[in-house]
Amino acid sequence: MPSSKKTIHFLCSTLVTAIAVGVLGYGLSADWAKATMDCARVDVGFFNETVLVVYNFFNGTITQTSCYSFEPRDEFEVFTMLGKIGGAPLALHSLVLCLLVLCFLFSAVSILISLYNSVSNPYETYMGPVGIYVSSSLSACFSVLVLVIFVLNVKFTNMAEETVRDSTEGIPVELKNKSAEMQLGYYLVIPYVVLSLLTIGIIYMYDHAAYTHRKEQQKPTEDAPKEIMMY
Repeated sequence: MPSSKKTIHFLCSTLVTAIAVGVLGYGLSADWAKATMDCARVDVGFFNETVLVVYNFFNGTITQTSCYSFEPRDEFEVFTMLGKIGGAPLALHSLVLCLLVLCFLFSAVSILISLYNSVSNPYETYMGPVGIYVSSSLSACFSVLVLVIFVLNVKFTNMAEETVRDSTEGIPVELKNKSAEMQLGYYLVIPYVVLSLLTIGIIYMYDHAAYTHRKEQQKPTEDAPKEIMMY
């Protein structure tokens, strides 16, 4: 059976990782970004209207005043819309989704290893602290990539513009002065990164203390006189 100190550290690691998963899961249900653009019909050319596109990770809404004739608030499915747009926006958003799936997967691995170590003393290295270091590090790295790729997709591709054009029911429009802001769902990835790193820190504290304790136990033998050791 593991010591109480080991059990506490690994249970804390489990709890922190579970909280991280909960935060990221909640983030997927919140808005991730919004983009605003000045809008005008091609036959008018007067940019006196604005369009607001809000992206949840899987769904979105377009809100406008009278730039073109459709419902003031139009909802759409992100992947369906991106399937029509194609190109970089679809590829990048799909990549972000794959990275998020990997984040959940490696967080689950970290939780399972932590629970296993809280009730046993595994001899396999990959089932001990090293397994948690690897899985939590990968979770943190993948989530950082999510932050970078998503903001690049929203700000530097034509995703928002093409989303609006696809919703105009064939009415040609001109769009300019796009500005994009990240929302709560996007920013909740940051505490997920921090909590994943905190998991590593908790296990490192235990691992370092255990290593120091083992070294101290070896000192009496190392420091003993040669005559005594030979005897």
